[in-house]
Amino acid sequence: MNYLAHIYLSGEDNQVIIGNFVADGIKGKRYNKFPPAIAKGILLHRGIDSFTDAHPTVHQSTARLHKNYSHYSGVIVDILYDHFLAKNWSKYSDQPLDEYIQDFYELLHNNFEILPTRIQKMMPYMIADNWLLSYATIEGIGNILAQMNIRTKGVSKMNLAVAELEEYYDEFEAEFTSFFEELITFSKNKLVEL
Repeated sequence: MNYLAHIYLSGEDNQVIIGNFVADGIKGKRYNKFPPAIAKGILLHRGIDSFTDAHPTVHQSTARLHKNYSHYSGVIVDILYDHFLAKNWSKYSDQPLDEYIQDFYELLHNNFEILPTRIQKMMPYMIADNWLLSYATIEGIGNILAQMNIRTKGVSKMNLAVAELEEYYDEFEAEFTSFFEELITFSKNKLVEL
C-alpha cells in the first residue's frame, strides 16, 4: 500500500501514524530507537506490507501490469490502490479527505524534529504539491507515476501505467475494494497484537 492507505490504517494514535508513515526508511531493528508508539507504527507498516505482498487479490492486480512493468508492478498497484481509497474516501471515513490530509500535514509539522532526515527533505514537496489529495484523480495519479518514473531514471516506464488504469479501471477498483476490507481487519488485529 502507499502513503494514504498506511496513514489511514494506523488508527487514531498520532505516534503510530508517524511510525507507519516513516517506516520505509527504518531498516532492521532501528525501530527500537524510536518511542514505543512510533515503533508500533513501523511494525504495523511492515505487517501491512507483508500481508499485501502475499495476498492473491493483489497478485491479480500486479499480474495485469507485469508484462509491461516487471518488478515495478507492485509499486504501481500500491499507488493505484491509494487512488481508489482517495476516490472512495467517504466510504471509509466521516472526515472529508482534504481535512484529513491537512490534519496529517499539520501532524508532520508538529513532529518535524523526530522525522527521519529523508522524510524532512521530502515533506515540503509532498505538502506543496499535495500528493495525498492528488491521488483522488487520474491526472494526479499520472503525475505521481511520472515522478516515480523520473526516480528510476526512466527505466520503470511507470508514467505509462495510466493507460492500464483507464483500460482496467473497474477491475482494479473491484480488486481494491475487496482486498481493502480484509486489510482493514488485518490492521486492526495487528494493532491489538502489537
